[in-house]
Amino acid sequence: MKRNLIHIAAATATCVVALAMATPKAWAKKKVQPTKVAPVKTLSYNDKRRFDYFFLEAVKQENIGNYASALDLMNHCLAINPNAAEVYFMQAPYYVQLKKDSLALACLEKAATLRPDNSTFTERLGQFYINSGNFDKAIQTYEKLTANTKETGNSDALNVLMQLYGRQKDFNGVLKTLNKIELVNGITEETTLQKVRAYEMLDDKTSAFKALKQLCDDHPNDVNYKLMLGNWLMQNQKEADAHKIFTAVLAEDPDNTFAQASLYDYYRAKNNDAMATQLRDKMLISPKTDNETKLSIMKQVVQESERTGGDSTAVLALFDKITSANPNDGNMAELKAAYMSVKNMPDSLVNNALRQVVAVAPENTGARLQLIQSLWKKQRWDEILTLSKQAQAYTPEEMVFYYFEGMANYQIDKKDQALDAFKRGVSQINPKSDKEIVAEFYELMGEILYQKKQHKEAFAAYDSCLQWKPDKASCLNNYAYYLGEQGKDLDKAEAMSYKAIKNEPNNGTYLDTYAWLLFLKKRYAEAQVYIEQALKNDSTSLKSKVVLEHAGDIYAMNGDTKKAIEYWNMALKQGADKAVINRKIKMKKP
Repeated sequence: MKRNLIHIAAATATCVVALAMATPKAWAKKKVQPTKVAPVKTLSYNDKRRFDYFFLEAVKQENIGNYASALDLMNHCLAINPNAAEVYFMQAPYYVQLKKDSLALACLEKAATLRPDNSTFTERLGQFYINSGNFDKAIQTYEKLTANTKETGNSDALNVLMQLYGRQKDFNGVLKTLNKIELVNGITEETTLQKVRAYEMLDDKTSAFKALKQLCDDHPNDVNYKLMLGNWLMQNQKEADAHKIFTAVLAEDPDNTFAQASLYDYYRAKNNDAMATQLRDKMLISPKTDNETKLSIMKQVVQESERTGGDSTAVLALFDKITSANPNDGNMAELKAAYMSVKNMPDSLVNNALRQVVAVAPENTGARLQLIQSLWKKQRWDEILTLSKQAQAYTPEEMVFYYFEGMANYQIDKKDQALDAFKRGVSQINPKSDKEIVAEFYELMGEILYQKKQHKEAFAAYDSCLQWKPDKASCLNNYAYYLGEQGKDLDKAEAMSYKAIKNEPNNGTYLDTYAWLLFLKKRYAEAQVYIEQALKNDSTSLKSKVVLEHAGDIYAMNGDTKKAIEYWNMALKQGADKAVINRKIKMKKP
């Protein structure tokens, strides 16, 4: 569908610039509507009529997408009235779209000059200067825009002007603009802090202090402003004055976390370790301290411990003290478990910490997965099953827990339960599901179904796996091998097997599958080439009985009976079926 060129151009002209400022208002997004034309008085009645006609026709052509015609009609308008500001303004986006920025700028400057009372024209000119990087001109333009008494309430423009002054490091200009903003919006915390930063950039500490003090005086019942002033005093080496503020606030509100944290920083700055530790522990144990503050303090404790030698005894004692006082604090329990992991503590201790996390925060997927993975190495299948099933009640969309449930059941030979878990897992598939995980589920389902002799269902599961991940080598190999066992679709099986070995050319198992499929298709010479590669790349120190038996069969069909019997005997030693192998040796053929 065609888009309105003027609007496209306007959007281009007002793209966001690399300034941390409020985004200027976009060019009008609706179709241009006819505006009341105010041609100069010297125009005759007929010229006025002609101007109106061409201008309205230009708007019409622009609205239906005839941009070249619209631009020509605008030029007709200017031929009639060279002082028509609205026409220059309307032309500017066209020139931007045509990458004729100098002409676009000239049009905007002309429009703003002809109609200095039109704030839209002036603001668009200022935005154009910003986009072109001419910040000095932008400042001049926005000063004009905000100087008009009628536009004093334009706080968006004032914010842009303030940011422009900041961009140019003109902090006196920033302060001057902030004063204007306060006339519009009143004194706020935001403008006060911006003033403080500007005063500090000018190294005017006295004015910075006065601004913060005034904010406190204007809000005598708001302790946050007092604490803000106290922290500013701390940063400016006026610790005694800061201490008075912190203690005064705590006298009124003993559990004020912000005040406690500020006083804690004061004690640390004064190297008063005893008082700092006492206050720190009080904050960490108190249920009234917010979790974010507690975590921040404990991370600081851990960092300092590592910096001074990394003795975990005191840190763990503090963790135990906190979790004992706040047994339901899952965040702190998780931080404790993470610390123990980083310190390489015994798995049994880390796992106990993770169990505590899961107990108080059962929806914590990360901690639960870490615990399951640790237990997997120890083959703690029963606990893994419990953890996986519990997780599904809290985060049913997490497919990984169905995977662990299924795999744990598979490990204890509960194939039906494993299959059920995988089926429930794939029921959670959505367009955002991880393709690797989904493919893994279907492959595992295919393996179990084949073992249960549900061949049709198994092959359907393998097909689903390959739909999600067409190059999954293990699925391609197994699917191909099972088709060979069933004597079905050997061409399809060969193609899949070949794709698997192309992905992993040194995989002995995959090479054996391909060799065996070639054998089944009576391409014995080719089969021998690949079975030799399979034997060479067999990952086990003692060759697989299956690969050895296949090798014997292939050599026999290639006429090398001696070599065939040698491989059959090797397969026999590895546990191959005695009756089958002895028959082959006796018959000297598969």
